[in-house]
Amino acid sequence: MIFPEYSRSPEARYPTAVEQCYSVLCQLPDLFEQAGRRMNGNTLTVAGDSVGGNMAIAMTLFSKYRGGPVIHKQLLYYPVTNACFNTASYCEFAECYYLYRAGMMWFWDQYTTSENCRNQITASPLRACTEHLEGLPQAMILNGQADVLRDEGEAYAEKLRAAGVPVTAMRFQAIIHDFVMLNALDETNACRAAMDASTEWINRKNMEWYQDHAGQSADDCSIA
Repeated sequence: MIFPEYSRSPEARYPTAVEQCYSVLCQLPDLFEQAGRRMNGNTLTVAGDSVGGNMAIAMTLFSKYRGGPVIHKQLLYYPVTNACFNTASYCEFAECYYLYRAGMMWFWDQYTTSENCRNQITASPLRACTEHLEGLPQAMILNGQADVLRDEGEAYAEKLRAAGVPVTAMRFQAIIHDFVMLNALDETNACRAAMDASTEWINRKNMEWYQDHAGQSADDCSIA
């Protein structure tokens, strides 16, 4: 597993962080070689939660429009997909549910205040048209019920599906934003179920690739 480091906002604004992450993505073969590890790029997964989910989506779009590296699947936990703060979940959970609506507006202002930048599909992927999303990697998207980001995460799943991308989407009831990241929520039913589901999904998709390429050795099919 590779965890990219990137420059933080507000000192570095869009698109600095996603460009840095894409640079790391392009260097993966060299990084694995330097570490003395084997990499099967055919089963590459990009994953992230919240803004990390937004960055993972940006990697799939960069990969499509810049000709690689090929990404096999995308795993997104309650991703940020749109600079819009008026969805039903934004209104219902605007306060008192860990991630406030006002907080998200502030975070976006640190990332970029430019409407032109916010309209870019690598910043607000929900604004992409169907053609932009066609051919993107298969996806699993997991959202919490009591989260301002819930509706935009589920809307992105629907938009990917409309573009012909295989999608598995799940909503976990009675849980807040960051439920797979916060140590205090690690042993909750929602967090454990999300971890079980996403791990099983990754392993199953990797095995499906292996079965379709039976000539490859087991070592060549390790998770990247």
